[in-house]
Parts: sequence; structure tokens; C-alpha cells
Amino acid sequence: MIDNLKKILNEDQDPKAIEKITAKLENLLMSNEEVGYIAVQKKPAVTIFPDSIVVTNKRIILCKPKNLGLSMEFIDYDWGDIAGSFVKEGILGADFTFTTNSDLTHTVDYLPKNQARKLYTYAKEQLDLLKNPKIATPIVEEVKAEAPIETPVVEEVIEEIQAEEVTHFAELMPTPNDVIRDTEVEAPISEEKGLAHLTQDELFAKLQNYKKLLDNGLILQGEYDRLKSEILKFL
Repeated sequence: MIDNLKKILNEDQDPKAIEKITAKLENLLMSNEEVGYIAVQKKPAVTIFPDSIVVTNKRIILCKPKNLGLSMEFIDYDWGDIAGSFVKEGILGADFTFTTNSDLTHTVDYLPKNQARKLYTYAKEQLDLLKNPKIATPIVEEVKAEAPIETPVVEEVIEEIQAEEVTHFAELMPTPNDVIRDTEVEAPISEEKGLAHLTQDELFAKLQNYKKLLDNGLILQGEYDRLKSEILKFL
């Protein structure tokens, strides 16, 4: 606080007025509260009991002397209650005005222009910090991504089976003997001697056998008719 006061006293401040205010502020400041700036009213005529305004890192404090300077009234507003502030400069000084969220307006006039500007700058900085608080950026450690484990690719071996080429289709076709497994094929008998020794049942069976050969395409129709006529001679 002493360093800030030295800086303030170098800006056309009244040392006696600053001393009175700081003596009162010693019991008003909260823990971790620091005075940022003090502006003291300076009217064109002789100012015996000037008003002053104090800005800290937590609030704005209006200081108004009462009872001929024997006492002082303090009115304070937290920065969260302040809606905005502005400065209006004139010929004989500047007016510092601030408004609250409850639509109250307070003005301290006849401030030296240099002090009013410093007061406005500090107030704006505090309001900006309130609207946009500085957030400490957390340090995030970079996590190295592990290389993916490559899965070995197993190539599927397909064994080719070579098909044998068939050149003789007759080997695949069923033979007449396969079709007629139970049929006993006998050579045609043209001699009448062979038929003469057979019984009628045997001759009839032989005729049926020839008929099967004809149906299966093993003998021609003419051959079948000839054999049939020879058998019928003995029936």
C-alpha cells in the first residue's frame, strides 16, 4: 500500500488529504485487499473538505467528510455490483461517474483530469477481469499413442485339385449290361434243333428275353420278328 501511495502522491495529489483518507482506510480494508488508486476532489475555489474516491481490487469506496471534517462517511460497492463507469472532462476538471446494477448513479466532480483518467482505467480493468476471469490453463501431458500391434495375416492356402479330363465318354455311359442286370442275354438261335429240345415254358421265356432285347435296342425289329416266328413254330 505504501508503494501505491508514493505513486499517487506524485500525481498532483494533496498529501494532507491522502494522509487523512489512508488513516481511515487502515481499519476498513479486508484481507488481501489492496488500494489501486485514490482520486481527490479539487474545486476551483478553496476546497477545505474535498470528497474522494478510492478503488481497490475488491470494491469502490466513496469518502465524504462530515461535521466540518471531524468525521467521514464511507459508501462502498463491490465490483460485482458495478454496471459501468465513465469519465466526462470539462474545462475545470473531470467528472467520474459509475452506475450500479440497481440503477444507482454516483458522481464525483471536479477531479483533476489526470486522476480521473487513472481512476477510469483502473475501474475498467477490474470490470474486465470480472467479466473475463483468467483461468489457469492446466498442463496436459502428452500421452504417446502406442503403436498398434500388427496381427500376422495368415494366407489361406487353397489346394487346387486337378480334374481329370475325360476323353472317352463311353466309359461314363452305362452299358446295356448295367441297365439290364438281371436279364440273361442269349445269342439268337436260328437252328430249329435247339428250339425243338425246349419245353413250352422255356420257349416262352426265350421269347420274352428277345422282347426285352428289342425294347432295349439291342436287336432290330426284323431280327426280333424272325426269332419270334421260329419260336412260335414249336408252341
